[in-house]
Amino acid sequence: MDTTPTRLLIHGASGRMGQALLRLAAEPSAGYQVVAAVTRRSPSPRVVDGVPYFAASELAGVPAFDVAVDFSLPDGFDPILALCVERGAPLVSGTTGISDAQMTAVTQAAVRIPLVWATNFSLGVAVLAELVERAAVILPGWDVDVVESHHVHKKDAPSGTALTLGQAAGSAGAEVHYASLRAGDIVGEHTVQFAGLGERIELVHRATHRDVFARGALHVASRLVDRPAGRYRVRDLLD
Repeated sequence: MDTTPTRLLIHGASGRMGQALLRLAAEPSAGYQVVAAVTRRSPSPRVVDGVPYFAASELAGVPAFDVAVDFSLPDGFDPILALCVERGAPLVSGTTGISDAQMTAVTQAAVRIPLVWATNFSLGVAVLAELVERAAVILPGWDVDVVESHHVHKKDAPSGTALTLGQAAGSAGAEVHYASLRAGDIVGEHTVQFAGLGERIELVHRATHRDVFARGALHVASRLVDRPAGRYRVRDLLD
């Protein structure tokens, strides 16, 4: 059994998700080695807990890595995508708010490297999307509603995850309606309701800690290494 750690580049290391990735990757049994943590501004100090830090402007000089995990901002997405294509390295990205042109670049890059871009890296949500798609196929003509709840600071509505779940139902021809709630410190709750005459089904996912997203991203990253080029979904990499 190969026990060589997966070499990670974490892009957007100073953000909430970046910090969670660094903490979880450092767990003794995790099986990762962070070879570069990239932040928007010039880092100080340069090495923290054995992890070398680089500014975004120094991205071209980072050491070799097996897979990059990106949770940054739209203006930082193009450079990390270009670097992964240049080096033939897989990319896992959860950066939101990217443009149509950037999404086109993702599609083009997937011809050359294995790549995952997703709105949500919870493994439970990946399973939920598959269940939603199956239910929509089996229950044609039923009303489909996606209700999502998040903390008061979340700006976009419906959430990216809600739209992804709606797309899963829509792929089977369902017409999907959305409702959004913003309250307290809710990490994330998504309910997909299928309603027919005299009965209804509710498929629900509740996230109670943000670490589920970072753990899911690391899971996906480890399984993307050595895959052929292509665009993958989180649900494609559950095993």
